[in-house]
Amino acid sequence: MNFADENFELREVQRLEGHTDRVWGLAWKPATGVDGVPAVLASCSGDKTVRIWEQSSASGSFQCKAVLDEKHNRTVRSCAWSPSGKLLATASFDGTTAIWEEVGGDYSFVCTLEGHENEVKSVSWNASGSLLATCGRDKSVWIWDVLPQNYFDCVSVLQGHTQDVKMVKWHPSMDILFSCSYDNTIKVWVGDGDGDDWYCVQTLDESNSGHTSTVWALSFNASGDKMVSCSDDLTIKIWGSDITRTQSGEGYAPWTHLCTLSGYHDRTIFSVHWSRDGIISSGAADDAIRLFVESEDGLVDGPTYKLLLKKEKAHEMDVNAVQWSSTENRLLASASDDGTVKIWDFGPKTGQKKV
Repeated sequence: MNFADENFELREVQRLEGHTDRVWGLAWKPATGVDGVPAVLASCSGDKTVRIWEQSSASGSFQCKAVLDEKHNRTVRSCAWSPSGKLLATASFDGTTAIWEEVGGDYSFVCTLEGHENEVKSVSWNASGSLLATCGRDKSVWIWDVLPQNYFDCVSVLQGHTQDVKMVKWHPSMDILFSCSYDNTIKVWVGDGDGDDWYCVQTLDESNSGHTSTVWALSFNASGDKMVSCSDDLTIKIWGSDITRTQSGEGYAPWTHLCTLSGYHDRTIFSVHWSRDGIISSGAADDAIRLFVESEDGLVDGPTYKLLLKKEKAHEMDVNAVQWSSTENRLLASASDDGTVKIWDFGPKTGQKKV
């Protein structure tokens, strides 16, 4: 997609209402929204529920198809689909992670994963769906083996952060886990090959151009050689790694700081997400959404990124999550303290030629 001109817009398609408290997290179901399969989105909230929204193939509008409730007794902070789209994991402030299974359009409760001492803040599946990671306020990161018959076994508890862990995220193609925390750091974890012994191979902090305050979220580009992170320090940082070296078995290739984007949000940046065609979205406590792309006139010493679009007052309150769909039509979902989820369409401004 050519971003040389700036004649793009983020158009609100639909406002999804139904949650009765702030909406914390979003997850698009894999392999939906393409080849005639309706797009499906999960949202989780302070109202202790998860809602499943499905797009009508006829009208294009989203409707609530299911409400997953009664399994969490506090805020549901994070939700994530397995790569197959068959399982949904939901992480809650009640200290548990629930697993749900979709069969024929219906969602049934499978099991509860327990062990964290208090609030579970984030949940993430690896690329193959064989591992699940959770993290929480107890400063720990847990790795679970996903076994046949939907049985889950905790294989490792990682103690490395000194504060609340805000997010865990698997690399899109390798079994390398990333965690970010209230302690201002991002930690990178790898296994010993047997899968039971995990250790921290790198910490991204202020000493290597990292964040100076809470790191809230991170995301990877499509190829997995770049990562974006966001923070309470009001910056967005881009990181890079020679993943070809890591994949070839030549040893771990460390992540290095490439550039910092600052001055675009004036309150905490809670969420970043990198679309498959290279657009970084950010959502913040200033109620705004920003979109960034790599600049074609990048410097010799590394890539630079430019602001592509800014959407003021995207919500009436804090924007807690932004999430691109994997569909061709570039839908962006956002979630807010105002209790709503919004669906946005990104494209050329009205009257502009589509590129």
